[in-house]
Amino acid sequence: MLGKPVGHSRSPAIHRAGYAAAGLGGWTYDAIECDESALADLVGGLGPEWAGLSLTMPLKEAALRVANLVDPFAAAIGAANTLVRRPYGWHAYNTDAPGMVRALLEAGVSRTPAVALLGAGGTARAAIAAAASLAADVTVYTRRPEAAEELRPVAEALDVELTALPWAAAAEAAAAPVLISTVPKGAADHLAVADFSARPVVFDAIYDPWPTPLAAAAQRAGCPIVSGLDLLLWQAVDQFELFTSAKAPVAAMRAALSATR
Repeated sequence: MLGKPVGHSRSPAIHRAGYAAAGLGGWTYDAIECDESALADLVGGLGPEWAGLSLTMPLKEAALRVANLVDPFAAAIGAANTLVRRPYGWHAYNTDAPGMVRALLEAGVSRTPAVALLGAGGTARAAIAAAASLAADVTVYTRRPEAAEELRPVAEALDVELTALPWAAAAEAAAAPVLISTVPKGAADHLAVADFSARPVVFDAIYDPWPTPLAAAAQRAGCPIVSGLDLLLWQAVDQFELFTSAKAPVAAMRAALSATR
């Protein structure tokens, strides 16, 4: 796991538990502090024993620049969180978006006509890609209008209909079938008083602290809830399978994640 900071990361526990459960005794997974300026040199200096890398902030865009080949899905999103060693070099993937899809599938969402999206950062790009997989149109609520426009190339590349609305209207998101919040902690707290009577599936990408006021209010209203921990698990499951070419032991990985709470 590369990023800065990474000392708080729960990913090593998840992946190590997966290796142990799958009988991959020679495999290990560690967290290494690395910023954008150091990424190219670090990746270029890795020996053949390195099977792959997970990347978190602030490296998800820089990962595209150090890859020898970029998966089309990651290219459309404009970010990669995974580098896998192949015979031709490093191949960049994005497992955040499929991780979102798998977390939503677990909550009972296989298709939906619409997704309400709070925020326009890197996780919001993955959310648009997830919406594409769910055949959904997206309405995004942002504090800055220009931030929403930065998402438009992603939506166009993935053939997603994107509507941008101001942050002042964000309470309307509770009426959508699926609400995905990608904003920093505290930013959506005021939506705890929104009307959740439509019972949307609420996916809050934050997992610390948990539950957020948004998630707690939605849960009290009877809404299915998906957390950032669900996303963390499922993106790691996809990474595990890319790194090892083995079936991920999901139950063991989920148990390791639960033990870190």
